[in-house]
Amino acid sequence: MSLEDRAKATAKNVEGKAQEALGNVTGDPKDKAEGKAKQAESEVRHGVEDVKDNVKKELK
Repeated sequence: MSLEDRAKATAKNVEGKAQEALGNVTGDPKDKAEGKAKQAESEVRHGVEDVKDNVKKELK
């Protein structure tokens, strides 16, 4: 696992949550949707890192 990739995914999740919250406050559906999309991207990135970790464990 790349700690840097994991940190980027976490940052993307935080960014998405903030953007979604902003969309909720302002009533902007575009911001809400983009925020949720960033959170989903973060989940995928974390999943990829989990797979990489599991493969490395199996190869050892």
